[in-house]
Amino acid sequence: MTDDLAAPDIEIEPCAVCGTMYQRSALIAGGAVRPAIAELIAADQPAFTTESFICSACNARYRSEYVRDLLREERGELSSLDEQVIAALRDQEMLAANVNTEFHERLTVGQHVADRVAMFGGSWRFIGLFGAVIGVWMLLNIGLLLARPFDPYPFILLNLVLSTLAALQAPVIMMSQNRQSSKDRLQAEHDYRVNLKAELEIRLLHTKLDQLLTHQWQRLIEIQQVQMDLMEELGRNGRPGTDAS
Repeated sequence: MTDDLAAPDIEIEPCAVCGTMYQRSALIAGGAVRPAIAELIAADQPAFTTESFICSACNARYRSEYVRDLLREERGELSSLDEQVIAALRDQEMLAANVNTEFHERLTVGQHVADRVAMFGGSWRFIGLFGAVIGVWMLLNIGLLLARPFDPYPFILLNLVLSTLAALQAPVIMMSQNRQSSKDRLQAEHDYRVNLKAELEIRLLHTKLDQLLTHQWQRLIEIQQVQMDLMEELGRNGRPGTDAS
C-alpha cells in the first residue's frame, strides 16, 4: 500500500560566497547581514545582494575580517592576543577555560617539589617544628642533657645549619614565586581575551539590534503610509453626494 502523502519539498540554496548547498533554514539572508559586513562580502562577491544567502561559516569569516579592520582603526598594530580573539570569532570557539588546570598540567616534578617546599616553609607547622628542633638542639648542647655537647655555646654548628637552610630555601621560594607570577600573567592574558571577545560580541549585537530597530521603524512608517492612503481613498469614494432639490 503506497503512501498518498508526499514528503514536503526541502528548499536548497547555495551560499553566495563558497557555493556550498544548504537548506534555506540553515542559511542567513543577505538582508539580515550587518551593512558593513555586507559591504565586505560585496567587495569580494559583486553578485551578493540582500536577496542572496550566506552560510554561517562564511558570515563568521567576514565578521572576523570586519572586527580586525575595526581594531586596527582603533589600536593600530594588533597583538598576538588580539589575533587569537579574532580567530576565536572566526571559528566560533569559546575562550573560557580553567587556566589553573592547564598551568598545573605543564609543571615538572621539580617544580611540584619546589611548590610543596615553599608551601610547607610558609606554614605555621614549619615554624612550630623548626622552633622545636632549635629548642631541643640548644638544650642538648648547653650541658643539661649531654655531658659532652657536640655543639657547645655559641652554637657554631647550629648557625651553619641555619645558614645552609636559608641559602637553600630562598631560591626554592623564589622559583615558586616566579611560577606564581607566570600563572598570574597567564590568567591576566586569558581574562583579556575573554573580555575583548565579549566586548566585540556585545558591540556587534548592539549594532544588529540598531539595524533591526531601524528596519522595523521603516516598515512601520511604510505600513502607516499605506493605511493613510487607504483611508484617504475610502474617504473620497465613500463621501455621500448631495441630494438634488
